Amino acid sequence: MGSELLQNDDNTTINNQNIKVFNSYDLTEEEYEDEHGIEHKFPTTNSYGEGLFDANGNEPISDDERKEMVERLESKLVEVLDILRIDRNDPNSTQTPRRLAKMYVNELLIGRYTNPPKLTVFPNRKEVNELIISKGITVKSLCSHHWQPISGTAAIGYIPGKYVIGLSKLTRITEWFSRRGQIQEELGEQIADFLVELLKPKALGVVIRSRHYCMIARGVSGDEV
Repeated sequence: MGSELLQNDDNTTINNQNIKVFNSYDLTEEEYEDEHGIEHKFPTTNSYGEGLFDANGNEPISDDERKEMVERLESKLVEVLDILRIDRNDPNSTQTPRRLAKMYVNELLIGRYTNPPKLTVFPNRKEVNELIISKGITVKSLCSHHWQPISGTAAIGYIPGKYVIGLSKLTRITEWFSRRGQIQEELGEQIADFLVELLKPKALGVVIRSRHYCMIARGVSGDEV
C-alpha cells in the first residue's frame, strides 16, 4: 500500500498506522484511552478558530489579545473551582480565578506570547578564544506535564567565533524560554539552539540544575535534576 492514504468516517490510515482524528473537545475517557493501537490526534485550532501550538512554543500576540485571553481563562477557571466544590464566597477564593488567569497569561507563560528580548551582538574585535561563562542564571519555569513550578539555575558558556554578547542578555534569553510550559531537556536545547543561531560560536554549552515541584508536591523522591 506504500504511502497511499485511505480514509473512513472514524479513522485515518497513514503509512499503515491508524490515527484517530477527534473534532470535539468533549472527549470521553474511553476515547482518550489508547485502544487497538490507535494514535489520538487532537484539534489544531481552538473553539475560537485560533491556532494551537506546543507548550514551549512561541507565537507573539498583542496586548489586547492577552487581555482577552485572561478574560476567557478566568471564566474557565470559575468552572474549575465549581467542579472542585470551592466556594467563592470564601474571601480567600473570591478572586482566585482572576489571579490565576493573570498569572498564567502574563507571568508563567508569558514567553509563549511575546517577542524575543532586544539583543545587541558585538563583533569579537579582540578575537577572544577562551570560554566565556555566566553562572547562577535564575530559571523559573512551569512543568508542561503537571503545570507545577520548575525552579533552579542555569550556566551558559561559549567560546566566541566572530561575535559576543553581553552576559546580562543570557539571563533575558533564559527567562524568555523558561516562561513557558517546559521540560528541562527541551529548555536547555532551545536556549542552546537560539544562541548558536545568534552568535555562531565555536562551542557552546547550557547546563540547568533545578527542582521540579511536580515531583516535590506529589511526594516523588529525587526531585532535583
